[in-house]
Amino acid sequence: MKTQSRHDEMMSLAARALQHFEHQTTDLAPDIMSQPVAAYIDLARYQAEREGIFKQLPLALALTLELPSPGDYKAMTVLETPIIIARNQTGEVKCFLNACRHRGSRLCDDGCGAARVFSCPYHAWTYDAEGALIGRYGAETFGEVDPADFHLTELPCAERCGLIWVTLTPSQAMDIDAWLGDFAVELDTLALSDWHLHEVRVIDGPGWKVTLDGYLEACHHNLVHGATVGQHTVGNLLVLDTYGPHQRLTFGRKTLGALSDQAPADWAPADHIRLIHSCFPNLSISGILGDHCLVSQIFPGPSIDSTQTIQFVLSARAPATESDQQATENFSAMVLQAVQDEDYRIGFGIQESILTGANEAFVFGRNEPAVQNYHRSVARFMADLGRAGAE
Repeated sequence: MKTQSRHDEMMSLAARALQHFEHQTTDLAPDIMSQPVAAYIDLARYQAEREGIFKQLPLALALTLELPSPGDYKAMTVLETPIIIARNQTGEVKCFLNACRHRGSRLCDDGCGAARVFSCPYHAWTYDAEGALIGRYGAETFGEVDPADFHLTELPCAERCGLIWVTLTPSQAMDIDAWLGDFAVELDTLALSDWHLHEVRVIDGPGWKVTLDGYLEACHHNLVHGATVGQHTVGNLLVLDTYGPHQRLTFGRKTLGALSDQAPADWAPADHIRLIHSCFPNLSISGILGDHCLVSQIFPGPSIDSTQTIQFVLSARAPATESDQQATENFSAMVLQAVQDEDYRIGFGIQESILTGANEAFVFGRNEPAVQNYHRSVARFMADLGRAGAE
């Protein structure tokens, strides 16, 4: 029943996209939206949003694929915050600040690995995958301490939809089911934990909002991506569904028009549309080609005009032949070019032009409803934080 329901949903999306294709239309916002450039360059605003949104809300910081077995861990630094995500012996994931409770040394370097315990390289205070202090070098001469008082600092953490979600503020409560809402059903259809992880890489990009804007519309695809993803995507055609701050964007593939000559009973909708799932505030899951997927985490950098994008290149299965391997490598090269050499090249130019005073505001068209929804979500969360702080 669930499979049939998903097929019906894909048929509906294909029908909506085909109607736009036949009439040269797209989903529209009620009106255009103006956004002052101060939203992109005001340092106080940037710092407030960085702390308020990226450190208070759940972030998808790892794929289940990265920690498939008990004892696996991932250490990374997010917004200058070093963390360890660890899968314990019962299969549950936990997240801790990567800082020894003795004198603050990092327990391990960034990267993925397997370990039953984490031992500080400075004085060998040792912790298990639950974060409990289980050993100390020179304990007999150190003095009495209660291990319960020196548990690693734990961060709110949950695993859903093939992703591991973390909130970077220890005291911040996290209800991941409430946060995702009905969008969790959408994410579950992707079955991310069933894919094969081919490659992970980091790309430097322009400022956070300049970067995210480019992930949320297809108006530029024919112009900017003619040699890459634009070969597969109909430009300026969008079917948008919103789930609070989260969004599902449906683009038409170049073959979409072929459905006009087919009876709906003969449609294979996944061959003619592609979906992008945008999880607020910084995750994009892009199904560009059927057997390959690009997952992107976009993190604000230490400066207002910088970001770091972590790209995960996935294939539907581990390559069984040289042809499979080459197809995945070709996909990886294409999306790297599309993002780094095309999108981010444009973005760096925008970042420079903002400072010239040429624009007092940017204008988001009616045909850019996902961009509008993103900026409204930023404003709404910051307003909510302001109200909470005033109480």
